[in-house]
Amino acid sequence: MASTSYPLHTEDWRGRFIYDMASALGKQPSQQIRLWAPAGPLPPGVTSALLPGDAEWLANMLAQGGIAHLLRTRKLAGVTYGMGLLRRLRRALRKTPTDVAHINWLQNALALWGTTTPAVITVLGSDFRLLALPGMRQALRHVLKQRRAVLAPNAEWMAPELNHVFGDVADIRPVPFGVEASWFDVRRIPQGSAKKWLVVSRLTNGKLGKLFEWGEGLFCGENELHLFGPMQEQISLPSWVHYHGSTHPAALRDQWFPAASGLITLSCHDEGRPQVMLEAMAAGLPIIASDLPAHRDLIRHGETGWLTASQGAFSDAINLLADPIQNVQMGEAGRKFVRKQIGTWDDCANRYLSLYTEVLGKHHA
Repeated sequence: MASTSYPLHTEDWRGRFIYDMASALGKQPSQQIRLWAPAGPLPPGVTSALLPGDAEWLANMLAQGGIAHLLRTRKLAGVTYGMGLLRRLRRALRKTPTDVAHINWLQNALALWGTTTPAVITVLGSDFRLLALPGMRQALRHVLKQRRAVLAPNAEWMAPELNHVFGDVADIRPVPFGVEASWFDVRRIPQGSAKKWLVVSRLTNGKLGKLFEWGEGLFCGENELHLFGPMQEQISLPSWVHYHGSTHPAALRDQWFPAASGLITLSCHDEGRPQVMLEAMAAGLPIIASDLPAHRDLIRHGETGWLTASQGAFSDAINLLADPIQNVQMGEAGRKFVRKQIGTWDDCANRYLSLYTEVLGKHHA
C-alpha cells in the first residue's frame, strides 16, 4: 500500500484515514500489508516498505505542505518533488515482493510504469485537478494498460468522469471509506445557552469558501463559530471566530461533537468525500454544506443535512437547526445513513479485499 500522507504521531490529523484503512486491513489474516508512506506509528499487522532515505525525504515533503499544496503554491518545487516521489515509490515497488499494489491517489499510480503488478487505485477529489495537467491522462492510461487494475473512487460522483477517461483500460468501482465504530456511540448533550457550530478544515481560501462573508452577523450572541485546522494560507480571522488550531479526531469525538449544534463546510475546493463529514454524521451531528458534487453525493438536502448556495440559504439553515427537534431529527437521519450505506473501516476493508481477490484472480487467469 502506498500513500503520500500519514500521521506522524498519534495526535497528528494528517492522513489519519490512511492509518485507519491500513489498521482495518491489517486485521485480516489473509493479508500481509507493507506500507510505503511517511514514517509514523504502524498498526498491528502492517510493516513498513520504506527504503533507506525515504522516511527523511517524505518528512521534508510533508513539512512543506505536501505534493498537492506545493503544486498549487510553488509549481516548480511541486513538479520537482513529484518526480522525486515517483522515483522513490517506483524503486520500492520493484524491490518489495507484491501480489497487489494498493495505491492511494491516482497520480501515484504513475510509479507503476514498467511493471505488470495488479493494482487497486484509490481516487480522491484532489486527483481531478491533477488530471487537467498536460499529458497526465495519457500517462495514466499507459500505466493502466500494462496491468489488471481497478480505480476505486471513494465517492459515487467521481465514477462517470473516470469511466469516460479510463473505462476502457480499467474497471471503475466506487469504494466508500468507513468510519471508526466509536463515532456511532457519540451522544450529543448540548451544554450552556450558546449554540456551538464547528468548522473542521485546513485553513485555505478554497476550503473556507464564503464562511466569513456569510457568517458575518450570524455568529454572535447565542451562536458561536469554532474553527479547527492548520493555517496553510495567510488568512485574517474575524474577531467573532473562535480559532483552536489543529485538532485530532479523539478531541472532536469526546469533547466537541457531543456539545455542538452542527458541522459547517462551505468549501469550494476539490472535494472527494470529506472524512470529517462522515464522522460528524455518524456522531449524529447535522451538516450544513456548500452545494458541491461531493457534498450533494453524501447529503440528502433537508433530510440528512442542508445544502446551501447563498447567504440567505445559509442563514435559513442556521435558524432551522436552532430548533432542538429539527436538529436531533436531521442528525439522527445522517447517523442512520452512514451506518447503513457507509459502515465502519472493517466494512471498507472487506470491500477492498474483494477487489484484491478480483484483480489477482483475473491477473493469473
